[in-house]
Amino acid sequence: MNDEREDTTLYAVVMNDEEQYSIWEAGRELPLGWTAAGKTGLKAECLAYIEEVWTDMRPRSLRESMAAAGV
Repeated sequence: MNDEREDTTLYAVVMNDEEQYSIWEAGRELPLGWTAAGKTGLKAECLAYIEEVWTDMRPRSLRESMAAAGV
């Protein structure tokens, strides 16, 4: 059976302490260490938002360490 139902689930964009992004089903309790990033929508909308705002994939601690070292 080929199940191609449209995904109408609403998702929330979430971010962890290292400023890494993911999506989480809206309305569910967020996992520890993650906070809402202010965007909710369909999966494609949330992923497009992440692609737009997450321009440096390095974890925050690495970026700070490299900046302190002058790299």
